[in-house]
Amino acid sequence: MSDDQTPDVTPAQDAPVEEPVAPKARAKTAPAVEVAPAPTAYAVVKTGGKQYRVKVGDRIRVEKLTGDDGSDITFDQVLLVGGEGTTRVGLPMVAGASVTARIEGQERGEKLVVFKYKPKKRYRRRIGHRQSLTQLTVTAING
Repeated sequence: MSDDQTPDVTPAQDAPVEEPVAPKARAKTAPAVEVAPAPTAYAVVKTGGKQYRVKVGDRIRVEKLTGDDGSDITFDQVLLVGGEGTTRVGLPMVAGASVTARIEGQERGEKLVVFKYKPKKRYRRRIGHRQSLTQLTVTAING
């Protein structure tokens, strides 16, 4: 090979040798203290034959309630109030407690198909159902 085609390579003997480095010793630190989140108030409300556990800011869908979008509604049937260090359980309702919510909209749930069938009798019935629902946002828990 000619001089212009030979690569400029330095032998491995001339390369600097790195010495192994010992791992750094870890400094012992005190374990991190976990701060418990502040308890948030919650309530169990009964409406439409069902019970819902709610806190301020929750969005829930309940059985259809009368009212316009943006109007406020108050639930007086509060079964339990808790989360602020104490829990009050009603017998059956908590006296003086109420939950206020804002109506965000009226909507309909997903379609359910009910199929009735009796074997060997040529009886078949297919019925659909969509439940009317109200979208609520909880604004306050009183009491």
